[in-house]
Amino acid sequence: MRILYIDCDTQRVDHFGCYGYHRDTSPNIDRIASEGIRFTNYYASDAPCLPSRCALMNSRFGIHTGTVGHGGTAADMRLEGGPRGFANHPDVAPWMQRMRAAGYYTVTVSPYAERHGAWWFYNGFAEMFNPGKRGNERADEVAPYALDWLERHGRDDNWFLHVNFWDPHTVYRTPKEYGNPFENDPPPAWHTEQVRQRNWERYGPHSAREPFGWPWEQERAAPRNPHLPSAIASLEDYKRWIDGYDASIHYMDHHIGLIIEALERQGVLNDTAIIVSADHGENQGELNVYGDHQTADYPTSRVPLIIRWPGVALQGAVYDGLLYNVDLAPTVMDLVGGEPAPRWDGTSFATAVRGAPFEAHDVLVVGQCCWTAQRSVRWDNWLLVRTYHDAYRGYPDVMLFDIENDPHELNDLATDRPEVVNAGLATLERWTAEMMMTSDCAEDPLWRVLREGGPLHSRGCKERFCKYLRRSGRARQADEIEARHGK
Repeated sequence: MRILYIDCDTQRVDHFGCYGYHRDTSPNIDRIASEGIRFTNYYASDAPCLPSRCALMNSRFGIHTGTVGHGGTAADMRLEGGPRGFANHPDVAPWMQRMRAAGYYTVTVSPYAERHGAWWFYNGFAEMFNPGKRGNERADEVAPYALDWLERHGRDDNWFLHVNFWDPHTVYRTPKEYGNPFENDPPPAWHTEQVRQRNWERYGPHSAREPFGWPWEQERAAPRNPHLPSAIASLEDYKRWIDGYDASIHYMDHHIGLIIEALERQGVLNDTAIIVSADHGENQGELNVYGDHQTADYPTSRVPLIIRWPGVALQGAVYDGLLYNVDLAPTVMDLVGGEPAPRWDGTSFATAVRGAPFEAHDVLVVGQCCWTAQRSVRWDNWLLVRTYHDAYRGYPDVMLFDIENDPHELNDLATDRPEVVNAGLATLERWTAEMMMTSDCAEDPLWRVLREGGPLHSRGCKERFCKYLRRSGRARQADEIEARHGK
């Protein structure tokens, strides 16, 4: 069996057509979904980029690997220490090492390791192609590496090719000549003028007033895509912003189509399994975050997963159970007849891929320690968000959302449903205790992030941000931050 893994950085679930989006952003991905199974509740255990792919490729939660952030000691995987032998211990071998042991030739096209200084990412890959722009690559700069490799090796058997696209990551660099495929399509209807105005009155990096990050980052980031608005000052601005995101998805999808066509030309498409997923999603106005992934909430933590596995996955099937990204490695190992590493945290859901009844997780706990410091509990129709550091955004310590009826997190029900809040917090406490009991380290990496000064992207920003707010006539908001975090 050949396996193609399409890794779409920063891809929201609900902006793919096959997940119900009203815009035709993803015709080629939709085709893959129609020929396989689509998972609707698949979550990154640790977001965003660095901790998510660490969890995925090692099938271990961030609380076990130690990698939960983008900087400081929590950005590195914990060392094995004294017991380490000539190589890493096979009990914690990464996914690609296990694929090699199962007889697969493993290849990646990705700048991810260089972007994050995460050289462990290459552990187990036989070939590595780095397009060289540290995550600023467009699809036309990534796809040629995959197409060239497939031209030379596509007809070989038992390969695993990972192709990492970055187009949906801000600042949406789709070339001007590609045009705007969605010029005449309305943006998502949930983002009303009332929502925009409420966000406008709040504050924080990547908020409605500063969608490119911290205020001092605006001038640096904005010229990279002059077609995006400098602020979400109207619904017309919001449409321009979403058009930029959706056009980048469409552009990526076009190049994914070129890879599918190459497999068809070589006559191997029907013998190739295709997996489409992402490292994390993207908030587009939820919790007043535009074009970024700063939270452990529904839009950021929930990611697409599509598996087209000829002869195994039912065509057009849908599975709604709760799953983690750490579950994918043992699932693929199961499907190829290999063995997972003994200390992986993930659980195989290959039974669900085959279309048989499968009991998913009852509850998930997901985390974020790169912008905010949060852990969230997902169960039934609920998402409870526990905030330890709010990235100077004014989030309460606990938020509760009925995401089945409020997927864009417009109504915080924490005050109205204290019994649900208590149940969620108790679950979080149990999960944390269980994880620490099976950890190699007595320290929870979330607390290490806080002791080291907070999440990397928010570290050292409070005083500068408060001064900016006061200069721009928002002293009340600066007072709110200082009341919460101290002067």
